[in-house]
Amino acid sequence: MDGTTNFARSFPFFAASVGCWHKGRPVLGLVEAPYLHERFMAEAGSGAFLNGKRLAVSATPDIAHSVLATGFAYVRNEVVRNNVDNFSRLILKCHDIRRPGAASLDLAYVAAGRFDGYWEPYLKPWDVAAGCLLVTEAGGRLTDFHGGDDWLFGANLVASNGLVHEELRAELSGTEPEYQPWGREIEKQIRG
Repeated sequence: MDGTTNFARSFPFFAASVGCWHKGRPVLGLVEAPYLHERFMAEAGSGAFLNGKRLAVSATPDIAHSVLATGFAYVRNEVVRNNVDNFSRLILKCHDIRRPGAASLDLAYVAAGRFDGYWEPYLKPWDVAAGCLLVTEAGGRLTDFHGGDDWLFGANLVASNGLVHEELRAELSGTEPEYQPWGREIEKQIRG
């Protein structure tokens, strides 16, 4: 369940998110938003779909014309790098920013071309395991804040249509969350 605060408040932006990984790679992803009547699905090598219709990321070429999305850690008042500075900087450079409160749906919306980019620190693997495949199968790009591939366990993620990716990444600060002890332990379990 992603977006538990939204669910508890009857705000319809929440989803069931299921990601299946095999040998360290995503193979299936499902993000089901029941109140929105939307089912996002992806299979590695077969594309991404919304209610059976093929998805593609947007063609927005730059940050100035982009609608972005982000989120904030549940414990944002307890961490130094809380993403507020990134939000403040980017809101003045892009068309607009949304903060819906469910990472799996934010990723699905990048895949659907509704958002041009998304970033968030302090994510957990179960927040992004399904949505990541949606983005890549729809033609988008995923990295950690440094541009590397440690987004699943590294606790921060940038997803985009690919065209705005480097410009978005260049604006982000606070790339090293202070304390994420769960990340490497979960990585060991998943990768064996």
